[in-house]
Amino acid sequence: MQWMFAPVLALLTAHAVFAGGCFWGMQAVFESLRGVTHVVAGYSGGDAATAHYDMVSTGTTGHAESVEVTFDPSVISYRQLLDVYFLVAHDPTELNRQGPDEGTQYRSEIFYTSAEQRAQAQAAIASLERSKAFDAPIVTQLAPLAGFYPAERYHQDYLVHNPDEPYIVFNDLPKLRALRKRFPELVNESAAPMRVIAQN
Repeated sequence: MQWMFAPVLALLTAHAVFAGGCFWGMQAVFESLRGVTHVVAGYSGGDAATAHYDMVSTGTTGHAESVEVTFDPSVISYRQLLDVYFLVAHDPTELNRQGPDEGTQYRSEIFYTSAEQRAQAQAAIASLERSKAFDAPIVTQLAPLAGFYPAERYHQDYLVHNPDEPYIVFNDLPKLRALRKRFPELVNESAAPMRVIAQN
């Protein structure tokens, strides 16, 4: 009987892929949301042969450090994920730079999986620009998802395993605090990154 549930479960989840700087902080932010069931740090925008950190970090492979977010649309919508992406997870006015990190591998880009996701991303950008949410233009790129390649194991849940590392303390823990302050209704307080914040 167990096999009968697999197709049903598949219908309850959707996927989104976002790039916006180092994937450590991005993963922790999205893992902290209600309705998000899984987040993987990885690489998008290049091909499988060069989807390795030592190669991607050169900025010559075409990849961007990204996260693949698996979520339940009945609990959290793609538009809500976009709001978190633009307003908490990174700075969409910086194309190839986020914080101390520079290079095309740190670019702001949404890899959409459907025409609907593309339209929602365009609508979100237009809305933010109309409301003058930022002092500079949004430079986030949009591209169809051609492939997502999980990063090496030591990159997964890096913030949770290394909460005291200076990079995490100065660049990523503030994002989690901002998430809790700006979108308290979306936060899953029992998520591992939120437990890190509670201890810091």
